[in-house]
Amino acid sequence: MLRHRPRRPGRLARSATAATAASLLLSGLSAAPALAAAPAAPAAAPGAAATPHLDAVEQTLRQVSPGLEDSVWQRTAGNGFTTPAGDPAGWLLQTPGCWGDAACTDRAGTRKLLDRMTSDISAATRTVDISTLAPFPNGGFEDALVAGLKASVAAGNHLQVRILVGAAPLYNVNVLPSGYRDELVSRLGDAAGSVTLTLASMTTSRTAFSWNHSKLVVVDGRTVITGGINGWKDDYLDTAHPVTDVDLALTGPAAGSAGRYLDTLWGWACQHTGVFSNAWFASTGGAACRPSLERDLNPAPAPAAGGVPVIAVGGLGVGIKDKDPSSAYHPTSATAADTRCGPVNLHDNTNADRDYETVNPEENALRALIAGANSHLEISQQDVNGTCPPLPRYDVRLYDLLAGRLAAGVKVRIVVSDPANRGAVGSGGYSQIKSLAEVGDTLQARLTVLNGGDAPKAKAVMCQNLQLASFRAAPSATWADGHPYALHHKLVSVDGSAFYIGSKNLYPAWLQDFGYIVEDTTAAAQLDRDLLAPEWQYSQATATVDWSKGLCPS
Repeated sequence: MLRHRPRRPGRLARSATAATAASLLLSGLSAAPALAAAPAAPAAAPGAAATPHLDAVEQTLRQVSPGLEDSVWQRTAGNGFTTPAGDPAGWLLQTPGCWGDAACTDRAGTRKLLDRMTSDISAATRTVDISTLAPFPNGGFEDALVAGLKASVAAGNHLQVRILVGAAPLYNVNVLPSGYRDELVSRLGDAAGSVTLTLASMTTSRTAFSWNHSKLVVVDGRTVITGGINGWKDDYLDTAHPVTDVDLALTGPAAGSAGRYLDTLWGWACQHTGVFSNAWFASTGGAACRPSLERDLNPAPAPAAGGVPVIAVGGLGVGIKDKDPSSAYHPTSATAADTRCGPVNLHDNTNADRDYETVNPEENALRALIAGANSHLEISQQDVNGTCPPLPRYDVRLYDLLAGRLAAGVKVRIVVSDPANRGAVGSGGYSQIKSLAEVGDTLQARLTVLNGGDAPKAKAVMCQNLQLASFRAAPSATWADGHPYALHHKLVSVDGSAFYIGSKNLYPAWLQDFGYIVEDTTAAAQLDRDLLAPEWQYSQATATVDWSKGLCPS
């Protein structure tokens, strides 16, 4: 499917625009106290492609969270995409991968994901490091894990395996590491003697709703699978209405970045284990908690596996670390009256807490990526508005950046999960909004502020440059069983050259998250062809705003 692409500025113009966008972001899009000068981005190697988007993100990270480099964020070169033979786009792991088929009879994407998990784990020689949101991986996801471990042991390896899940208070009270340990030992059979298991479930702050939300499979510090996909059979596998989601698979030094991030999370978990603490721990053979497993067993960066530059970036949520004391970041306030809902509201970490930002660099990294869009920007997310109350309704700076990009003539597309997936209590389902109008109205309001209160001009700008729709995976309004299409992507793509795939949502949520920003035109084209194009082909029918069709709300 061919898609219109506005003419793009040249390489030098793109680099300059991205740098300007980063400067605007760091100054809060308005007058702000002066910041210390950021170190210049390293010069590209001779013959290397320019990376204006990564450069802008790196500049932002060095301003906001310099002390978290190598533990929560890191830029690496020499990475490659993990692809099976004959499938150059096989690094893009989609569930369920049955575009256009409401019955979803052939789930090619899900098979590729499970096969990649098994293949990566089978190749382990030292470590397998897994994180996800509770409950522990089950069904086909557990099958892939067990099959991979058995294959590695059969090849003569002895493995250290860590599995970390984030547990929502009360909701995941029955998620017990000891029970899952025993289940894995039983399923591994004779292979269990060659596998040391250490497992933990963690909640870093009950009052700020903070727990691990990253989804990672890291093997030997050499390969990594990450994105938004949880290892839940009932949501992704054993259902006629599977969740649509995406991971990516990388090999090279960037995998070590993920391992160091997991060491950071385990460093906290190992210090907070106990019956009445915030982490629960279990192991085989009386093994101790291993907070530095990756540093101990995979101390050297993985060998170069390609030429792809990557920024790995995560966040620590609330409760692990209060602030980065080396940060010189001084943002302006970014509050708005309509971010609060109802009588019960928590302290707003997203919009009004500088210290929180310094230990959650992914938030400003994503803003910097979006701020650098020059011609077109695609956002595919479960939501861009949060669970309000008690969390703030939206990220003011995110919406202001989107408004600024629209005002600059950038074509912006936003696809979110069908609001029919909304749970009984806000985020209890796969949507947190009642109507797409919540997104469109907020964006128009921020455009109005940007245009000095000129509402007609703001609406005109929005309608000339925005596409806003709810997600569909096929021509019909629902899956064949009548359930609405649920979207769980955490995806941002910019100018057909750079993109983010990870576990971090764009709506306010104060969790531990992780993902990668990649700048590679070949991979971006594959992402466009295999995900963004079919997504829009089917979702466009639901659009409430669509510049390409002259569709504008009355």
